[in-house]
Amino acid sequence: MKGREDVEQWKMIVSGLDSQESGEKILQALESVWGINKAEIDIKHREASFSYDSRMASRQDFEQAILDLGYEIESNDQQ
Repeated sequence: MKGREDVEQWKMIVSGLDSQESGEKILQALESVWGINKAEIDIKHREASFSYDSRMASRQDFEQAILDLGYEIESNDQQ
């Protein structure tokens, strides 16, 4: 169907997400992945949440973007 998106939403707890600086780095990394719709960072809870078009990217693409920065993912859940 034309114009249809296969949107998935995920939330990850990221080890080392403890400052505005780390939050901005992670947010930029998530937003650089093709297919991203929206990304948000919650420093207090160390969470990165995002939605994306699953036809253009996979959850692993976003995980790898965070890992490439040197952060670790403690857990991830589909919302």
